[in-house]
Amino acid sequence: MSLDQSADQHYRDRVARVVAHIVAHPLAAHRLEDLAAIAHFSPFHFHRVYSSIAGETVAATVRRVRLALATRLLEQGGQSITQVAMEVGYDSPQAFTRAFSQFTGQSPRAFQRDMHRLILDSGAANAHANAHANAHAKAEQTLAVHIVERPAQRLHALRHQGPPSTIPHTQRRLYLQCGQRAVHRLGASCGDPQDVEGGSFRYYAAVVLPDAPSAADNGLERLDIPEGLYARHTLTGPYTRINAALAAIHTRWLPASGYEPDDRPTLEHYLNSPRNAAQADLRTDLLIPIRPTTSL
Repeated sequence: MSLDQSADQHYRDRVARVVAHIVAHPLAAHRLEDLAAIAHFSPFHFHRVYSSIAGETVAATVRRVRLALATRLLEQGGQSITQVAMEVGYDSPQAFTRAFSQFTGQSPRAFQRDMHRLILDSGAANAHANAHANAHAKAEQTLAVHIVERPAQRLHALRHQGPPSTIPHTQRRLYLQCGQRAVHRLGASCGDPQDVEGGSFRYYAAVVLPDAPSAADNGLERLDIPEGLYARHTLTGPYTRINAALAAIHTRWLPASGYEPDDRPTLEHYLNSPRNAAQADLRTDLLIPIRPTTSL
């Protein structure tokens, strides 16, 4: 690693400490002086350093982390829109609705309705057989899962450091480094997104490049994805819906499919981009690696 790369990584590590603090304390006041002290930067220059590394202002990070928390609360249910708004630091449900709609491309109520439509109803197993069959058919129609075979693929990627809510930082870094050359943009993940501290979750922001990486791409890791079968669902809508859709495929489609998860990364193939499409029009192929169920 060159001296310039080492210094750049040192800056990124210091900013990463600030992001981790914001994620750990989403509702704190987050005064600029306090955050600058965490990163050991001068308060007079911290906001410029942070914006250049993170690709957004501190205020934007705080807002996005709080709204990511709001998506989880809405997904869990049990609280009204007003209660969620107050819990994530908004003075009124109207202000929360405006911010949430900009963040996800849909209102809190519409988001909550769509999440409940995707998430498995734990009581469905006890319903009448005909009702259960109808619900299963509806799930199949909603999820629209297709089995596809993909060839081996070589990706070049940046490994994400930190909680899933800060993945956009890593995607932004990758875009600034080689986004213009990318043939395809993907995410590759292993493990449980809820187990960040346990270390089982790994996420890579990845691209397919038309040529071999250049000397300026030293920070990229090479990921060789083996060929194999995948359960593919094309998700339309904001990226905040990805985890719920993946959970629904695992719980509603996979058990009766005749397949089981395989030991390859789950892939997210981003078919368009927030740079040229509205949140509601984003399209993402979710690809869960599968293999035929083994008879015991």
